Parts: sequence; structure tokens; C-alpha cells
Amino acid sequence: MGLGEFTLGIEEEYQIVDPQTRELKSAISQMMDAKTPLDTVELQGELHEAVVEVATGICRNVDEAREAVIADRRAAAGIAERVGARIAAASTHPIANWQEQSISTDERYKEIVHDLQDVARANLIYGLHVHVGLPDREEAIAVFNQARYFLPHLLALSTSSPFFNGRKSGLKSTRTLIFKRLPRTGIPEAFASYGELERFVSTLVKTGCIDDARRIWWDIRPHPKFSTLEFRICDLPTQVDEVVAIAGLVQAVVAKLTKLKRKNLTFAAHPVAFIEENKWRAARYGVRGQLIDFGQQTQVPFAELVEDLLDFVDDVLDELGARSVVDTVRRIVADGTSADRQLETYERSGQNLEAVVDQILEETMLGVT
Repeated sequence: MGLGEFTLGIEEEYQIVDPQTRELKSAISQMMDAKTPLDTVELQGELHEAVVEVATGICRNVDEAREAVIADRRAAAGIAERVGARIAAASTHPIANWQEQSISTDERYKEIVHDLQDVARANLIYGLHVHVGLPDREEAIAVFNQARYFLPHLLALSTSSPFFNGRKSGLKSTRTLIFKRLPRTGIPEAFASYGELERFVSTLVKTGCIDDARRIWWDIRPHPKFSTLEFRICDLPTQVDEVVAIAGLVQAVVAKLTKLKRKNLTFAAHPVAFIEENKWRAARYGVRGQLIDFGQQTQVPFAELVEDLLDFVDDVLDELGARSVVDTVRRIVADGTSADRQLETYERSGQNLEAVVDQILEETMLGVT
């Protein structure tokens, strides 16, 4: 393996927020119109008009990824400011009511709403997607199968959605349970080969379940267009450092599992139902809870499992130039995620959700402006 083999790409979905009311602002069209050729970011719309998505280019390592994420946030924030808005990085908006949100008029999203009805309309969530380059499709499906075990770990580290529809949900990742209502989501089954996956997708298309592979929204998937493995499990962390560290950890997991595959070694496989148990725990408790070690058949504090994960990828970190992620991951575990900080602000402010929005807005731009 060489430096740069496992390239990184990061997609972030930001909230568009009115800084005066703290409510969501349906301003994606205005932002698109306000963008000039000098703005170094591509903006994409989503189902709701209060969402703006940005994506980095291909990055060789976490240092390049950091620069790209910062540049995207800075440029998107500048465009938002021109239309009287700000961007916020968190997977749910604390105050917004989904019933009041404007839906995109794009034909693709109109079809999704027609198909899914209120399940789609209520899907007012924001995510982080991390792509890792893996051009060999058979290697990609082998890594896909084994990387599923680590998805709850990544979710716990990223949690940023403890509020929804003006309520404290009791979860660290409310987004996870909202998204679960859509079809073809969650932890996927394993596939014996890439050909088996292709036949699965072809059957869904042939039978009219989907029109193409983009309608498969699993927590991890070989991307249908790019030569990447796409991790979709995560909430969108609020701070740049958290985004970059999680992306670097994803890259390291892929590199380590590929290294094992090339030595004809494998990581222990577990049934989807077991992984889903840990996913629930991650969504409910985040880094403050316990996950199941199914090898030892016991509950283990998340802080201990993170150390096991860091030990697992240790031998690829330097080669990837990702050693810096270790300290940030440990800091997230020790100090809490965005969800933990939001809940602390909520209690400290006398359960004031506007104060939580202000905190998210401020943290989104830490290290950016």
C-alpha cells in the first residue's frame, strides 16, 4: 500500500439558518443564484430547500481533507451570508418543524415524495458521507462486508442530533431513527462477490422497486458511480476537527481491512442483527454508552472499544498520514460529541433551544473564519 492509494472524499449537508429567527430558511435556490464563478465550492440541493450539500474533491490524506472541508465551509458560509442566512453543521435542527418545510421542485425529489409520502417529508436530517477510493470491486465488496462491524463506532463518534421538532428526543442521534423509516437503509447484508451485489440491484430495478442504485441508501455501500466505498452511517459533526478525524478513521479502517485481505486474512464477521444492536446503542447513548463485544459476549464501555479500534488501525496510520486523528478521536470520547455539547447548552441555558442553535452556528465556523 502506498500513500494516496485510499483517497478521501467528504460530503457535508448543511442546514440553512435564518440568523435572526434561528429557524431554517428555504434558501437553496437563492444561494445557487448568489454563487459566482469566484466561489470555490459546488452547491447541491436536496429534498428540503433548507439543505445545501457540498463535496470536497479527491483528497490524498487528512491534511488535504481538512483544507478542503475548511474551504467548502468558508465558501458556503459566504454565499449564505449574501442571502441573509448562515450554515449550520448538525444532523437535526433543534427548533424546526418538518411539516412547515418547503420541498424541492426537482423532478427526482418529487418522485421520492410521491413514492414515500410523509416518510420523505419528515426526513429533515443532515448527514456526513465519507468516500474512500477502492477501485478493485472485489476488494471493495470484501472490505464492505467486514467494515460493517465498525459502523456503530463511527456513528457514536459523530452524534449531533439530540433534538427534533422542538423536542429533546432522548437520543444522541435522532437522525438515525428518522432515516431508518426509509426503505433500503440501515446495515446491509454481506455479499459473496460484487457480481452478487449487481444481481441484487438488477432485481430491484427489474421489478420496479428502484430506478437505479442511487435509491439504495445503506449505511455503507460501494458507490454506484465512483470507485469508492461510501460510509453513510454518520451524523454530521459540528466542528471541522471532528469531521476530519472521523474521515481519517474511516480511511484507516478501509486501508487496514484491505491490507488484511491482500494477506488472505479476514476480520471476524457478525450477523446484521448483532451490528444493529450496537447501532441502536450508539444512536441512544453515543460515546457515553456501552457497545457489545460479541467476541467476548459482554458489554464494554465505548471508550475501551475505541482504544481497541485505534490499536487495530495503528499500523496503517503513519503510512496514510493520519496519525493526527488519534488525539482528536480520544478528545471526542473524553469531552463528548456535538450532541453532548448541545445537551449541555440546553440545560445550562434553562432549556433554551435558540441558545443551542447559536452554539451550533458558532461551532460550525470554528477554525474556518
